[in-house]
Amino acid sequence: MQREELLQILDGLLKPWLVKDYAPNGLQVEGRQTIQKIVTAVTADQHAVDAAVQAGADTLLVHHGYFWKSEPAVITGMKHRRLKALLMNDINLIGYHLPLDIHPGLGNNVQLAQLLGVENVRPLEAGNETCLVLRGELAQPMTGVELAQLISAKLARDPLHIPGHQRPIRTLAWCTGGAQDFIDEAAAAGIDAFLSGEVSERTYHSAVEQGIDYFACGHHATERGGIQALGEYLAAEHELDVSFVDTPNPV
Repeated sequence: MQREELLQILDGLLKPWLVKDYAPNGLQVEGRQTIQKIVTAVTADQHAVDAAVQAGADTLLVHHGYFWKSEPAVITGMKHRRLKALLMNDINLIGYHLPLDIHPGLGNNVQLAQLLGVENVRPLEAGNETCLVLRGELAQPMTGVELAQLISAKLARDPLHIPGHQRPIRTLAWCTGGAQDFIDEAAAAGIDAFLSGEVSERTYHSAVEQGIDYFACGHHATERGGIQALGEYLAAEHELDVSFVDTPNPV
């Protein structure tokens, strides 16, 4: 497969033009024209770059790529080492951020719902298919402790649980990654519990004062699902050689 064909497949699938993002989606670093072996990772960190080099990959496909709006433009230090390794080994870097969070089949949010067994999954904002927050219901109500145990078992990471009430949890809203401030929208919608990856100091007060349980499940842990599902799709539907590399990250 040629690089442009792969990019057309990914753009057609993920539709990056539907959402305003904080980094470029698609090709970020140009490498080999012919695509034969792809390594996927949550983040294009040095560990993932080195794994792609070692595997002889021509493409590194990630959720968190480079060139974020808030980062320095200069290419020094850590950024220089990563880019140098990609360029010297002629490896394409392709990244999809928010489009991979919200995809209705392969996205991080949907993959997390499937992992936790959430039913009746739909956008928190009814009718908005690009909504970053989803909602749904548990098959059986749980206590906050029971839900924390389920999250821990499925993500291999103990969540931070902030109890906001004592009632059983049936309805959930969630958004993977750094989405803690959506808790206010979930509380306004009368949701029992909100899940995200990261947590802030203010999140505690939002949970307690608005009567909603909150679970910080880990940015990295909640966003492994989407990139793995995307890689599995490319392998199954387009017969590409795809492997996933995971960088241990407690955040």
